[in-house]
Amino acid sequence: MSNSRFCLLSLVSILSLLIITTTTNLVAAQRCRPDQTETLKRFKNEFAFSSSCTDDAYFLRGVTCHNVTGAVTVLKLPGGCLRGTLRDNSSLFELSHLRYLNLSFNNFASSPLPSSFGQLHNLEVLLLSSNGFLGQVPSSIRNLTKLTQLQLSHNKLTGDLALLLQNLTSLVALDVSSNEFYGTIPSFLFTMPSLSFLVLSENHLSGSLEIPFSLPNLRVLKLSYLNITHQLDLRVFSSLKSLTYLDLSGISLTPTSFPRFVKSLENLDYLYLSDNRIKGNIPDWLWSLPHLTSLNLYNNSLTGFEGPLDHVLTNSSVQVLEMAYNCFNGSFPDPPLFIINLSAWNNSFTGDIPLSTCNRTFLDVLDLSYNNFTGLIPPCIGNINIVNLRKNKLQGNIPDEFHINAPTQTLDVGYNQLTGKLPRSLLNCTLLKFVSVDHNGIDDTFPFWLKALPSLKVLTLRSNRFHGPISPPYGPLAFPKLQILEISHNRFTGSLPRNYFENWTNTSLKPDNEEKMYMGDYSSDRFNYEDTLDLQYKGLYMEQGKVLTLYSAIDFSGNKLEGEIPESIGLLKALIALNLSNNSFTGRIPMSFANVSELESLDLSENKLSGEIPQELRRLTYLAYIDVSDNLLSGEIPQGTQLTGQPKSSFEGNLGLCGLPLEESCFTEKTTSMDEAEEEKEEGVLKWRAVAIGYGPGVLFGLAIGHVVALYRPEWFFKSYGQNRLSGVGSL
Repeated sequence: MSNSRFCLLSLVSILSLLIITTTTNLVAAQRCRPDQTETLKRFKNEFAFSSSCTDDAYFLRGVTCHNVTGAVTVLKLPGGCLRGTLRDNSSLFELSHLRYLNLSFNNFASSPLPSSFGQLHNLEVLLLSSNGFLGQVPSSIRNLTKLTQLQLSHNKLTGDLALLLQNLTSLVALDVSSNEFYGTIPSFLFTMPSLSFLVLSENHLSGSLEIPFSLPNLRVLKLSYLNITHQLDLRVFSSLKSLTYLDLSGISLTPTSFPRFVKSLENLDYLYLSDNRIKGNIPDWLWSLPHLTSLNLYNNSLTGFEGPLDHVLTNSSVQVLEMAYNCFNGSFPDPPLFIINLSAWNNSFTGDIPLSTCNRTFLDVLDLSYNNFTGLIPPCIGNINIVNLRKNKLQGNIPDEFHINAPTQTLDVGYNQLTGKLPRSLLNCTLLKFVSVDHNGIDDTFPFWLKALPSLKVLTLRSNRFHGPISPPYGPLAFPKLQILEISHNRFTGSLPRNYFENWTNTSLKPDNEEKMYMGDYSSDRFNYEDTLDLQYKGLYMEQGKVLTLYSAIDFSGNKLEGEIPESIGLLKALIALNLSNNSFTGRIPMSFANVSELESLDLSENKLSGEIPQELRRLTYLAYIDVSDNLLSGEIPQGTQLTGQPKSSFEGNLGLCGLPLEESCFTEKTTSMDEAEEEKEEGVLKWRAVAIGYGPGVLFGLAIGHVVALYRPEWFFKSYGQNRLSGVGSL
């Protein structure tokens, strides 16, 4: 009873808070003058709105009007509500008293940035990030001399940045990253004492940074991936004592040793030096910076660490450490005590994974893949959200120590030397989405028990020693969320029942409301991690590719499966790739394949399938790859772009198949011989008719002449005729 009462009180409190918030927003909007409200409505009606943004209350939430004049001074509409083109004659530009405007993360349909922004002379804050704007930034932007914050990042804007910014001397924060601005890097920006936030990354800016910096208040500086043409004197950064965030990625730092100026930046929280050519060891003083929590050294040529490995990192404040794609070798140091994300993939580390990793209670991501680690997998991996130990030389069993409600979401231990069975305690990982144990020596039966995991999307068992049937003792297989099932090159046997593919929800229907593009995208404010897979797709092998959230695939190839392919395959309407090759399937190709409308890749080669290829396959408009070679198929190959556009090799090895793209014509030699005989017969009849037509008149004419001759020379006629006839008889 007390719990129910507490829940009711909490609900009332939440509702009260919502009512107060909504009322406050409505009151703020009600203070607006009628003409201002009318202008806002006209502006709203210029765009298409998503369903969650259509009501006026939502729209007015971002509106603030002056207490005295009633003019709109603040307009905040971020978040994807607006869809359409923002035009120069938009009602927005009638709101001349605007001081704060935020339209970020809307979709303005690749429209140019309107020059009318220059009419909003009172603007102090203009936030237009990620809107799809493209083209030249109008020069009228220079009229906004009161601007303290300007954010144009992640669009496709262009223009000479130095000319555009030359009048904006009051700027405190500037972000123009991820655009196509050109020209020299504006040197005057580095002498603006009020500037605290400067982001120029990922543009076509060039030039040098040789002037002394005079930026006592600068806290954030991002200059990554600029074309700095002269050798950068790194000492210019030493004066930036207030810096908390520094990103110098991809600007080819010289000299190539670790930059010493960093030692003087004691307030640094974030340091990004990826994609440079830094060589040698990481200096031990780096780990003593008191506030450093995020360090990114991705894709350099670093080889090791200064100081003893058992405690060089231990006392560091670093929580996110990215060291992938370097040349580190030897043993791995004990990680920092408060580490959250540890990424050191694609190096040459050797020896055991430090057992001290198990004492790092905040560790969420452990990615040590593509190294040369040996020994056993640490027993504590059930305490970590993301575990990627792929392509090492680890041995023994996968630890069977996943406790109840273990947080593990990704487990990738493929390409090692693991043996034993799949740990049954994986059932405790109710958040588990991705499991890959491919290319090991695991000897087990098919894990039907994993069906109980409500979130499992990817299961890869390729190239192990799994054996036995893949059909459950009763009912369909029916994983609730599974999108990728990869069990190729094992020793699975048996046949598939007719209902095998029933109730595969995520391969039957396209997943809705997927906010992220790639599967296994674990993003936070400090790091990103995306699951990757080895994909056998359209006859090609792709190593460690990112997988789109809509992708679904089944690969049963290289086993000993037999019997007919179930008609229930037609229920998998969202399936994109299917590989059943190199088995012993018999019977006909199911006509229900025509219902798998999203199918792009189909491999049925090296089986014992018979009969004709269903004509219905021509309806698969997305089918880009098909291979039915080395079966017992017969008849004409269905003629359609998806099929006849395939190479001959996709149909070879079927003695009864004919038609394009094979060279064998569907009109056989026997049919041709019969046709020729019929033609000869018809020609013979015509010849005899001609003889008969000529012979009749000839006989009559001959008899008449004979009668005349007989009347006048009877002896001669008889003698000659009789001798010729006897002569002919004698010659027989």
